[in-house]
Amino acid sequence: MARLSLDDYAAPEPGDGHDGVGADRVRVDDPSYLVGVPDEFQRLWTPHRMVYIQHGQQPGADDCPFCVAPSMSDEDALIVARGEHAYALLNLFPYNSGHLLVCPYRHIATYDEATPEEVAEIGSLTQTAMRVIREVSKNDGFNIGMNQGAIAGAGIAAHLHQHIVPRWAQDANFLPIIAKTKALPQLLGDVRASLAAAWPVS
Repeated sequence: MARLSLDDYAAPEPGDGHDGVGADRVRVDDPSYLVGVPDEFQRLWTPHRMVYIQHGQQPGADDCPFCVAPSMSDEDALIVARGEHAYALLNLFPYNSGHLLVCPYRHIATYDEATPEEVAEIGSLTQTAMRVIREVSKNDGFNIGMNQGAIAGAGIAAHLHQHIVPRWAQDANFLPIIAKTKALPQLLGDVRASLAAAWPVS
């Protein structure tokens, strides 16, 4: 079959019995009519987002995800480690592979609201996360920080969370600048499993 362009597919003329205008057009009921025909879309395969398709945003779109996550299994919530006052989980929309968040269980918005115990455990989990990520990923450095409030760039401003982003000497390329796209070499479930397996047992 000759290669057709998108211009070869026109709206049908009423009553002509064809899907295009003229006998040389391909019928929609021909299963091969799109074989080999390119389109203008680029595709990024994101199988980790199947959780939204299969289960929806349970238990509710308005619930704080950092309050809900501890009630789920580690695998479903992408939790790497749980402490007494805080826990570490993967960012669902990572800047780099291995991008972790450290959150207190308590629903507080800013760092100055945290108790001394929460501050200590957030710090301890952050240090351990750095050691584990370095062991597993052989990264060269980190970006670590908290965005306090929506005006400061916090995606979920109502629940305090600290970012731990591993960096490599060669991790920057043209994709984020030109295509607004990050290339991530591992699926989130695989990253979680590798970090959790390397996390020291307390």
